[in-house]
Amino acid sequence: MAIDYQGIVAHGLAAQISDKIREAILEGRLKVDERLPTEDELASRFGVSRPTIREALKRLAAQNLIRSRRGPTGGTFVNQPSGQEARVAAATAASLLVSLGEFSLQDIAEARTELELVCCRLAAQRRSNAHLATLAAEIDRQRSKGLSDEDFCASDVSFHHTIVEAAGNPALEYAAAGVLDSLQPAINLVIFRFRDRAKVADQHERLHLALEKRDADSACRALTDYMLDLRKQYAQAQEARAKANKQKQTRAARRG
Repeated sequence: MAIDYQGIVAHGLAAQISDKIREAILEGRLKVDERLPTEDELASRFGVSRPTIREALKRLAAQNLIRSRRGPTGGTFVNQPSGQEARVAAATAASLLVSLGEFSLQDIAEARTELELVCCRLAAQRRSNAHLATLAAEIDRQRSKGLSDEDFCASDVSFHHTIVEAAGNPALEYAAAGVLDSLQPAINLVIFRFRDRAKVADQHERLHLALEKRDADSACRALTDYMLDLRKQYAQAQEARAKANKQKQTRAARRG
């Protein structure tokens, strides 16, 4: 039996059913491209209504675990998410957790530092000339005087994402998605007032030169200096935000 149809309780039926099917997919009891039972069959086996089954399938589709196809040979099939789809899902989940206050800026800075240090060491060995060219182009872009704050932040993210790609490890790329693809752009826009663009570009230049020479130790030192500055900027942003909130509360109390 590919799907465990037992153990369903009355509360949160759709979530429980989607979890059951998800487990069957992750454990390999349901294979990629395998067709799921019809909605009627699933409803009968789980002992629930068709709308409940539809809601469960919507949850799975949102995770890119299943896909639907119409026509005589249609139905609902187990999907194999692409690497890009998996990274987008990870980034979306991470953004939600940040918005809910599950991650602090310091948590993110620490995770990013450790992750990128590993990537730097691998990138020093595995980087290609194309990676170096992309890094150089981003540095040139960051030195452009007319670059907007948003575009500068985007270039910063692109630069560090290229280092992750140069490491040549898809698992690290997936892990980095939560920090670089979703969290870092938002954080950059919070701290941009405290950033010295010229210094950031210089730090990126040090990284680029170290990777060009395949000097892992120098690359890691350059990244560490960059992240130390970034942490200081995080702290300044948090302090400024706390001060602004305190002033806002004081004004509100006076009006009251």
